Amino acid sequence: MIQPVSWLEGTLELLDQTLLPQRELWLTLTRWEEVAEAIRRLAVRGAPAIGIAAAYALVLAVWTAEGEEDAGRKFAEAATGLAEARPTAVNLFWAIRRMEREWSAQAGQPLDTIPNALLAEARRIHAEDIEGNKRIGGHGSDLLPMGSSILTICNTGGLATGGYGTALGVVRAAWSAGRLEMAYLCETRPLLQGSRLNAWELMKEGIPFRILVDGAAGALLARGGVHAVLVGADRIAGNGDTANKIGTYTLGCVAARHEVPFYVVAPVSTIDREIEGGADIPIEERAHEEVLAPLGRPAAPEGSEAWNPAFDVTPAELISAIITERGVLRPPYERSIPAALA
Repeated sequence: MIQPVSWLEGTLELLDQTLLPQRELWLTLTRWEEVAEAIRRLAVRGAPAIGIAAAYALVLAVWTAEGEEDAGRKFAEAATGLAEARPTAVNLFWAIRRMEREWSAQAGQPLDTIPNALLAEARRIHAEDIEGNKRIGGHGSDLLPMGSSILTICNTGGLATGGYGTALGVVRAAWSAGRLEMAYLCETRPLLQGSRLNAWELMKEGIPFRILVDGAAGALLARGGVHAVLVGADRIAGNGDTANKIGTYTLGCVAARHEVPFYVVAPVSTIDREIEGGADIPIEERAHEEVLAPLGRPAAPEGSEAWNPAFDVTPAELISAIITERGVLRPPYERSIPAALA
């Protein structure tokens, strides 16, 4: 099982996803600032994986603290700095809040015990993600008919999570159950997480796939033979509106046009209780260079400008179901989401 994040003897090990599939390089990080930078530059990416990395980063912040006051200052600085690394992925803030609660619970305890208590909580977050993803995979696999072909966008596998996957976890579970025939992977411009990362994961496991340019998804769905669209989520509003990798909204529209089920696959930690609808979800805009020179290769005239939103919002009316570790949530989401959270 691919695990992009691991703790090793006081250091955080991250698989640098910017170099895949050509090179597998593990980063050894000892400071929370290094983790925040790795999150910003997408060395670690995917909402669940970002949250897990942030939890371990908060452990690093106090691992070598000199005194209680120093530990408190470093923990607070790290929590603030990490929260600013990626504004859309709600799992980041969820993980930070969990670690803050554990920090508060340790008030009055000897300083030499606090880092290990924080580490235990970070490891719980990590383990819960893997086990939850396996349940998600089972729930999602049950929705697919035998001999299914699916379409997905971006990377939602082990690389994006604690080690199993959300939407790609459903693919993994369906393949194990004998239900899957083919996975179609949108390349996912501009950083090609589909063609670089999904394909890398599925090739390692011998799961059949085909890569298509993002603009070919409509033609594929119009042709027929795709039984479901499976996508991940970086934030889900209380009404079911979902922010995910740019291009997801387009897939939702085309899937509705051709009556193909459109499933959002995510843990309940991706649901933001404080946001009522998609219009309130902050959308990260990234550097022009990612579009103008994808993967460092110039693809536009010098002096060009670009618009580069990292995410878009798919309205709940286009979403057939939200697959979580607590079961499959159906419309109306204003009822099913609170029931799942309760």
